[in-house]
Amino acid sequence: MGDVTEQALQRAITTIGQSDPIIKLLQQVKLGRMKPTDAGLRAITDSWIGTYQHVLETVTIDRPALIRLNPGPRLAVLIEAGVLTHDHQGVVSLQAAYHAAVQRVQV
Repeated sequence: MGDVTEQALQRAITTIGQSDPIIKLLQQVKLGRMKPTDAGLRAITDSWIGTYQHVLETVTIDRPALIRLNPGPRLAVLIEAGVLTHDHQGVVSLQAAYHAAVQRVQV
């Protein structure tokens, strides 16, 4: 992976990570201090999904780097915790954005 691609990937990861609800808030859910349906958690999660989608739609990286940005595993954690559902509009939209990004780099 070239330096330019690595730098773009690291910027993307940093941007996505800044609003990631898994890092701090999911532990609060697991400890019972916050409910998975908490309005604040939902707002943060929706904002994170929007940021993630924006990154996927605007980042210019190669396929191997893009695969590292796959939102599937993080979404699975949030779904398993009850914060999101498989049919949540943001989940569907984010997955579609990822698949579209993969298609763009395959061409």
